[in-house]
Amino acid sequence: MPPLFTGIFFCMKQAWELAVLCAVLAVLALPASLSPQQPAQAPIVLHAARLFEVDTGNILRPGEILVEGERIRAAGTSVDHPQGAKIIDLGDTTLLPGLIDAHVHLFLHPGAEDLQTVEESVPWRTILAEQAAKADLLAGFTSERDMGTEGAGSADTAVRDAINEGLIPGPRLRISGNAIDILGGHEDANHFNPAQHVLSNADYANTAEQIVAVMREQHKEGSSFAKIYQTGPDRMVPAGSPPCLGDPVCAQIGLGPEPDDPEFWTFHTPYQYTEGQLEAAVAEAARFDTNVGVHCQGEPAARFAVEAGVASIDHATQLSSTTMQLMKQKHIPAVPTFTIFEYFAEHAPTPEAAAREHAMLDYKVHEFRRQVAAGVPMAVGSDVGPFPHGTQAREFELMVKFGMTPLAVLQGDYLNGAQILTWQNEVGKLQSGYYADIIAVPGNPLDDISVLEHVSFVMKNGVVVRQ
Repeated sequence: MPPLFTGIFFCMKQAWELAVLCAVLAVLALPASLSPQQPAQAPIVLHAARLFEVDTGNILRPGEILVEGERIRAAGTSVDHPQGAKIIDLGDTTLLPGLIDAHVHLFLHPGAEDLQTVEESVPWRTILAEQAAKADLLAGFTSERDMGTEGAGSADTAVRDAINEGLIPGPRLRISGNAIDILGGHEDANHFNPAQHVLSNADYANTAEQIVAVMREQHKEGSSFAKIYQTGPDRMVPAGSPPCLGDPVCAQIGLGPEPDDPEFWTFHTPYQYTEGQLEAAVAEAARFDTNVGVHCQGEPAARFAVEAGVASIDHATQLSSTTMQLMKQKHIPAVPTFTIFEYFAEHAPTPEAAAREHAMLDYKVHEFRRQVAAGVPMAVGSDVGPFPHGTQAREFELMVKFGMTPLAVLQGDYLNGAQILTWQNEVGKLQSGYYADIIAVPGNPLDDISVLEHVSFVMKNGVVVRQ
């Protein structure tokens, strides 16, 4: 008979005076993994050739970090080495905070444009999401924002909670559950036989009142922010097309030709929610002490979203001069997600589709350079899921390739990414009091940003998960 049942059987046979003693014996018979106390972890000192100081942008030589429990106690060129501390010498590497990906899809895997959300069960997709979370963590991403489960509802709550309980490895997560979408919108099942009643990959909300109701339901089920589809579908249109293809709302809010950019209106994407509807969402999120992120490819949707005060403009392919100025003033970051555009262009099913995807990517690069020149805040988000999890450090390389410096990309990731996830006082810096989320990479990322694709050491919450 197992020890626990032996203890219980013994208790049932004895007088009430022995009840307390029996309870103690029963607790002692529990497996060690269920013990309510765990031994205190000895301090850890990490030593490396270099350390990246996020605020200043400096590379310190050498670099050391003192970790006590789940937090950083000190960081610099040298730190105290308490008696009994474990010393980990990482050699010719650079220490950085754990990477932040502000736009992931744990519940998607390569083939996202096929029928996986229809053919695969939510339990199966949840198992795959656990594996995706592990892959991202081992690649150095210790904080992520999951931008919608694509039809798996609040299953991401289980993944986040399991990570937080230490049951499975993964990044610390901000989660949204399903995204929010209009009827017939970006992620609705628009091209299926209506008689089959194929479900949307998002939660429907057609009015401000419905948005608030959906957000409350999602919050009840565990969401920590709201993801809203603000545009779609997207397409390139002929040169000389009028702003917003003639939608009068553009003239009403002052959107017109961009004198320095004759190609600006060769891209078109319809908006899904008005400024007033988004304001209701932002206000409701504030009541929960959180925020709203939007899938938003272009105008006038971006203007509505920025005026409403969303946390980020994700994809941000087309931003007018006025919208860019407002984003700079309000410090609302753009999250370009280049990697997904590159992946779709290189994995298109037909030559015609490849040409369309490459044209979209070329336009996006052109507009991104305008956004960088205008001083739009940037954060790093890859849209990983349709391409393999754990490979999304490619996003840093593409952002540098298309116009940013390595330093600007890193500071955008750590500072603006932490702001978007509302962890700006917890993650993104190697600083006393911050979580001990730390990675090491070969070489110097300010010289070659691609070294982020070769993470050799990962610590999350003071625990080494890769060495």
